[in-house]
Amino acid sequence: MEEAGRFGQFLADLARAVPEVSTWRKQALVQMRRIGVDSLPVALFIAAFTGVVIAIQASYTFRGTVPLYVVGTATGKSMMLEFGPVLTGLALAGRVGASLAAELGTMRVTEQVDALESLAYDPQAYLVVPRVLAGTIMVPLVVALGIVTGIVTGWLTSLILLDLSTAEFVKGLKLLYQFKDTWFGLLKSASFGFTITLVGCVVGLSTWGGAEGVGRSTTRAVVISAMLILVLDAFWAVVLL
Repeated sequence: MEEAGRFGQFLADLARAVPEVSTWRKQALVQMRRIGVDSLPVALFIAAFTGVVIAIQASYTFRGTVPLYVVGTATGKSMMLEFGPVLTGLALAGRVGASLAAELGTMRVTEQVDALESLAYDPQAYLVVPRVLAGTIMVPLVVALGIVTGIVTGWLTSLILLDLSTAEFVKGLKLLYQFKDTWFGLLKSASFGFTITLVGCVVGLSTWGGAEGVGRSTTRAVVISAMLILVLDAFWAVVLL
């Protein structure tokens, strides 16, 4: 109950800090680059090989039972609805969540957060709001590029290894496509980005115990973020039904 109360108070303080645009505007742009642009290499690497694996596994599963062009269907649907958002989210939970927890945890134990308060800066507006906004906005963009990358590598795999033509792959890609697939995957990604950054900030700012406490908070932020991503994934799966 005590933890729930602290988290509720944290969210209330965060909501009150959002109108202070002049405080978090410049920091938000910096965090968008750090959370979004700097995360592209690892996200695209994961998406590229995910597309390859989906195409090969789909071919192995469907060969001899249904037309092979359904490889395009499996690649598109899987990347847009599941593997693109979830695998990217888990990767960013490790990269971004750990980074935020370590950074803010170090600031807390070295009393830099207290120094901000003494200079009349609201730590929520200066430290938390830009990071949470950046995560909510940039993670869907990173996921969108990852989805495109995964579909492209799945298509190339189909051409090179599975003897599928481009026309057949595109036919399968269009077969069960709905516009809902696109926006739903991005909406799910936005919830993941919000969760990763919020957890990183909450855990980081509650750090205590010096360097050991920073390490503890870093691990805790990654674990909690990963667990919440899977819980949210199950929630969105039910909503999609």
